[in-house]
Amino acid sequence: MVRSWLLDLLLQIIKLLLGRICNEYGDFIPEGTPPQPQPTSGNPWEPYSNRIDFELARFFYKESQSSATEIDSILHLWKASLEQHGDIAPFKDHQELYATIDATPLGDTSWDSFNLHFSGEIPEGEPPEWMTTDFEYWYRDPRALVHGILANPDFAHQLDYAPYQEYVDGKHIFSNMMSGDWAWKQAVSRITL
Repeated sequence: MVRSWLLDLLLQIIKLLLGRICNEYGDFIPEGTPPQPQPTSGNPWEPYSNRIDFELARFFYKESQSSATEIDSILHLWKASLEQHGDIAPFKDHQELYATIDATPLGDTSWDSFNLHFSGEIPEGEPPEWMTTDFEYWYRDPRALVHGILANPDFAHQLDYAPYQEYVDGKHIFSNMMSGDWAWKQAVSRITL
């Protein structure tokens, strides 16, 4: 009887503490507290002037993976066609485009790199090329990336921070990792009475 009561109390406490939102110092934030406002200039496309500039940068850089020469050629033609109307092209040249992309505030985790090379014994004769080549490895700090995702207000109500179990008509519903048995067992595996 006492053990059952104690187990119920412990489970109530765990439910209270699991998955509660906290600040960067680990202090719990009261339920329903609105998020801190993000600094903004009023332009939702910042640092781009508008959606067209953003889409153009995305197209050049990601979709077509245009070279600097190709970007400059297209922007030059664009500029020439707009000059007769007293207007200007979205970007002066590829350098301005790249600078704008680099100034994009979301995804601001910096890139870092290091070189790798084979350090084992190289056989005589003509070794494979990978044994004698230096490879440049580029990466972003995974911890900083996760911090960026968690700090993004667009994901505020999209992530499950604690394991949970959902049942409909007595049937266990699985929808993501946090609703699975493994995550649940990891969270409650340290509870012993």
